Amino acid sequence: MDEVHGDYDLLHVHDLPVSRDYISPSLFVDSISSLRPKAILTDLKLIKLLDQPYWQITFEDTLDVQQPLRSYLCHAVTGESRLPLTETEATSVAMRQYLGKGKVKSVEYLNSASPVHEYREQPLPAYAVTFDDARHSTIYVASELGTVTKVRNRPWRQFDFLWMLHTMGYEERDNISNWLLRVFSIFGLVTVLSGFTLFFVSRKRKVL
Repeated sequence: MDEVHGDYDLLHVHDLPVSRDYISPSLFVDSISSLRPKAILTDLKLIKLLDQPYWQITFEDTLDVQQPLRSYLCHAVTGESRLPLTETEATSVAMRQYLGKGKVKSVEYLNSASPVHEYREQPLPAYAVTFDDARHSTIYVASELGTVTKVRNRPWRQFDFLWMLHTMGYEERDNISNWLLRVFSIFGLVTVLSGFTLFFVSRKRKVL
């Protein structure tokens, strides 16, 4: 599963010096809360983005139907907030963590993803940085988070196709409670029970 998830393709070391005087994230949280009073803090991390320390702050606002989940990046030393990553910055983030030998083949900006897309149910917007290696690796970088969120490659796509056949989720790959699967499960159960019934009905009785 590590190979399928692409864990071997990424560098997971994000060292930050402990000697630096980082600004308390509560200052940023209070500032964002004043703008979005109904928001709930869901995640708070200190990350390394392009050799600089940033507080990665994620809020969930149930009143915002269009985009309930938003993330902000604030410099942990200077206190400056920054805009989402550009295409050049996202490509640089992907290349810094990429351990393969391929070169960047294409970069695509995703503002939405269908239920069958390989980046489904992941933070958006994001950049899909594809490399020309043997595994056809694609590294997804969420522009607001500033970090790599997912890696997709040929083994994962093969696994996803087989998972689709297994769950019969042709419209939503991860829905294991779809009606098609339920109908075939009931049909399979009826088939097994009918087989047991025919066995006992057709079994010859011993002649005394």
